[in-house]
Amino acid sequence: MSTKSKIPSEKGIDKTVTLLKEGYLFINKRMDKYKTDIFKVRLLGQQVICIRGEEAVKVFYDTEKFQRKGAAPMRVQQSLFGKNAIQSLDGEKHLHRKLLFMSLLTPAHQQKLAALTTEYLADVMKQWENADQVVLFDEMKHLLCKVACQWAGVPLTETEVTERGDDFIAMVYAFGTIGPEHWKGRMARNRAERWIRDLMENVRNGKVETEQGTALHEMAFYKKMDGTQLDTQMAAIELINVLRPIVAISTFITFAALAMHQYVEEKEKLRYADNHYIEMFIHEVRRYYPFGPFLGARVRNNFTWSGHSFQKGTLVLLDIYGTNHDNRLWENPNQFNPGRFENWKGGLFDFIPQGGGDPAKGHRCPGEGVTVELMKEVLRALSTKMEYDVPNQDLQYNLSKMPTLPKSGFIMNNIKKLVE
Repeated sequence: MSTKSKIPSEKGIDKTVTLLKEGYLFINKRMDKYKTDIFKVRLLGQQVICIRGEEAVKVFYDTEKFQRKGAAPMRVQQSLFGKNAIQSLDGEKHLHRKLLFMSLLTPAHQQKLAALTTEYLADVMKQWENADQVVLFDEMKHLLCKVACQWAGVPLTETEVTERGDDFIAMVYAFGTIGPEHWKGRMARNRAERWIRDLMENVRNGKVETEQGTALHEMAFYKKMDGTQLDTQMAAIELINVLRPIVAISTFITFAALAMHQYVEEKEKLRYADNHYIEMFIHEVRRYYPFGPFLGARVRNNFTWSGHSFQKGTLVLLDIYGTNHDNRLWENPNQFNPGRFENWKGGLFDFIPQGGGDPAKGHRCPGEGVTVELMKEVLRALSTKMEYDVPNQDLQYNLSKMPTLPKSGFIMNNIKKLVE
């Protein structure tokens, strides 16, 4: 019979402001302070339990113990996910809608997206040759916006690309901010929802034709468990939840370019690398560099884990960044080393840059395959299809900012496309 033990507790008043100041390291610092994988802290006016590590991931993705309903603060829904989107569903309703997302992100769809990325990269590299300099992050968010919309069947004129791409990214970068940047993300979501909602209405009334199998068509005519269609607002929100993460891959791509620059030997390896090594490099970029800081869920039913009592309704945060830098899972976790994935078999609970567990059954992001395939295409272009210089610039990224990015966005100049 297990003995319940007291969860270490962070003393003092609400620590929300401290969390926003410390960012990715907030949870990990206190785990190290208390020498534990669990502690309590007051955030957003409530007692919250924070957990990290492989065993924590396993319990966090146990749908008998946790639910997502009520976990995401309204300010996050209003900027990042959209109100009442798939991320807030549980049980059969979640699985039913998740099947739709999974059907849109199969290996065949991944290859279509990869092919479009290669095609657009070839075009844009010609423009880069004539530019004084380019900011890779800005270029990629606009390129991936075009890729995502064409693949999804969403009409997008050339004059719209910059605004739409910027809006998708603004939603992502509003996550851990307050003030003007947060409101920028909320306004970006409002614009995107109006745009896609109008498009949904035109699809349903026959003014815009769609091709069966495209994300636009499938989302427009998807039927819930009760046989009714999503209202146009929710259909728009969920289509954005397909498009926005594709554009967000520009963050991973920017960090990948930074890794190639910081670790020159890796850039040389990538020039002649096979598919397996490229995947190893991509996995290490996703593990080592910061993307999602943590995830939230609420306790569905009272339970005991690791000797600690969890009460129904309690908000629990899973430390993604801390788990991906856990020295029990990763040898020398603060060193960049793609070789650590040489014999990695693909764990569901140790490597969680985009969530943990089985994506078909739980809340893990179903788009990881898309992330990897699109990163492959860009890495091949950067390492084998062009030459470029990296001028002096501020490439530091701030772990107190969630999400974060190299400050300069990774500037490149003297770009020359290589003859194949």
